[in-house]
Amino acid sequence: MYDIIVGVDTDVERARTQGAAIADLPGSEEINAILVHVFGGEGGDIESVDAVDEARSILEGAGVEITTEGIGGEPAIALLDAAARHDADCVCVAGRKRSPAGKAIFGSVTQDVIMGADRPTLVCSTDE
Repeated sequence: MYDIIVGVDTDVERARTQGAAIADLPGSEEINAILVHVFGGEGGDIESVDAVDEARSILEGAGVEITTEGIGGEPAIALLDAAARHDADCVCVAGRKRSPAGKAIFGSVTQDVIMGADRPTLVCSTDE
């Protein structure tokens, strides 16, 4: 089994892109996708996140095994901690287009995950 941590935010289109990218991987029926949504506080109900439902639907349709995890904290750190806790083979995040100034001022979860990961990282991008 190939374990992938999938960092899903609230954007349904990005979740759709992540789900499709993972579903298109060779041997998708041998993948366990751990859908992780990071809540700003101490946690929340992951079942109420529409983007998680979208990713789950696409992945289940491709025969991918799904588990979900809603956690609190700072997104990049929480995703990297989840990857370590599950000894994941890969981390999947969805990037969005930002100007260099926007990245410098607001930061980027995707960039922080890429820079902090000690395992392969799959970055999916929409046409935003």
